[in-house]
Amino acid sequence: MQPTVKRTAAIHDLSGFGRSSLTVIIPTLSVMGIQVCPVPTAVLSTHSGGFTDYLFHDLTDIMRDYTAHWKKTGLSFDCIYSGFLGSPRQAAIVSDIIDDFKTKDTLTVVDPVMGDNGSLYNSVSHDMVPEMRKLIAKADIIVPNFTEAALLLNKEQTDFLDKAEIKQWLQELSALGPETIVITSVPDGKNTGLINTVAYEKKSGSFWKVSAQRLPGMYPGTGDTFASVMIGSLLHGESLPVSIDKAVQFISQCIQASRGYTYPRKYGTLLEQKLHLLLEPWLIAGFEDL
Repeated sequence: MQPTVKRTAAIHDLSGFGRSSLTVIIPTLSVMGIQVCPVPTAVLSTHSGGFTDYLFHDLTDIMRDYTAHWKKTGLSFDCIYSGFLGSPRQAAIVSDIIDDFKTKDTLTVVDPVMGDNGSLYNSVSHDMVPEMRKLIAKADIIVPNFTEAALLLNKEQTDFLDKAEIKQWLQELSALGPETIVITSVPDGKNTGLINTVAYEKKSGSFWKVSAQRLPGMYPGTGDTFASVMIGSLLHGESLPVSIDKAVQFISQCIQASRGYTYPRKYGTLLEQKLHLLLEPWLIAGFEDL
């Protein structure tokens, strides 16, 4: 009997300390029954979110040979999932990886990791933005945060978008190539105590929104965890709005649990304490039409 475990190629950086990228993606998807096959884009001693003087080693030069061996071995994947890229050159390499491994049944997800809170991350250059625009054309789903959506569209990030403007952003992003758009961390214009995740599915013409309480504190790695839970749910046959709903609920639980302890927020959420929730039934009631 052949195993029935789904398999994901995860193209992300590896940080030795700090819960982000591969160090949250691997346990999250593994708990959800998905095999994670990492393609490290860079190795860092710590992630860049709040740490200084960290070691950063770009792995661009090994990525093609790394995945060429996979191709020679005959590996196949149910999902190709890319995130932080160590250099603009890597966008073209990831595009080639998608071409090499994508089939009609392969889900391709690009998280265009570039910045947050209105600016680029200090480890990301402005040259990354046009390269990321090219890469997202290969994706089925993209998962930018609000800042990254603005960068991709070359728009100013504002404190508020009305419903019509949000739908316009979603459709403009989809016009760049991806079938499905999910934007996280969108401010709620009517209630400053809420933060929204919005989505658009071109094929069905559907728009969705999932709202959550805006909790204080910045925790690196929550975007990686969110996308991982969403991907795991989709690979198990859940619909897009249900998958987003579950991811939002899980992130909220992780942040809420972490807030009860005193420690540096740059260490990330206490993911290890909440992974078990992914094995339990969830009450799906948070998504609504946008």
